[in-house]
Amino acid sequence: MALSGCSQATVEQWGRWGLPEAASDRAPFIGDLWNGAWIASMVVGVIVWGLIGWAVFRYRRRSESDVPRQVKYNLPMEILYTLVPFLVIGVLFFFTVQAQNGVLAKESDDAVHKIDVIGQKWSWTFNYMEAENPAIGVDAHTVGTVEEIPTLVLPLDKPVRFKLNSADVIHSFWIPDFYFKLDVIPGRTNTFDVTATKEGTFLGKCAELCGTYHAAMVFHVEVVPEAEYNEYVKQLAADGQTGALIVPEFPSTGPKLEG
Repeated sequence: MALSGCSQATVEQWGRWGLPEAASDRAPFIGDLWNGAWIASMVVGVIVWGLIGWAVFRYRRRSESDVPRQVKYNLPMEILYTLVPFLVIGVLFFFTVQAQNGVLAKESDDAVHKIDVIGQKWSWTFNYMEAENPAIGVDAHTVGTVEEIPTLVLPLDKPVRFKLNSADVIHSFWIPDFYFKLDVIPGRTNTFDVTATKEGTFLGKCAELCGTYHAAMVFHVEVVPEAEYNEYVKQLAADGQTGALIVPEFPSTGPKLEG
């Protein structure tokens, strides 16, 4: 009866333990880790609740004079509840490292589109580094502001290498449907590869509380066929948004045109 009032999309999301529908090739690594962690937590919870219930029932006081035998310690029990948490942590650590290696794996340099992302107070700059791509042949950029939400266009089923830099403070680049986010740190460049596997419009945002207008650091993500992506970058250049913006020496107030 409770589920009957939910939409099919909501029911399916509950089946993913709250995650949105995956839209990237790296999502299965995080999705499997997320599902496994929930299942393990439920198993541990059921065991603990069962032991608590058993102890409450088995050792309950049956009369005023019937008091369970009191002991200072139980060595086997203490060894058990010391070793089991380490076992649980070890298993979770193992699968976490596997998921981390999967999402951070790099594609061949010749096979990827390259997009340099700059986080600045309080929006995003996207540099499409396609000068060496024969199908495009030019670098282009788009800059967002608090008043104008920027759009990040990605090619469908084609790997993209993101290079992340900050112009001021720590931000975090996050597209929830990709199941992945990475910090954008001043003075440090972070990179990751991802392939968008689902065409459509998605929401991106900053996942780091970066200051007064943190809530305004959102952006749209448009996943389109590669030919449409190529034309979009060419159109940006034709509109005068040619070249790439770079991060000046930290600290700074925003990106500037390269050269």
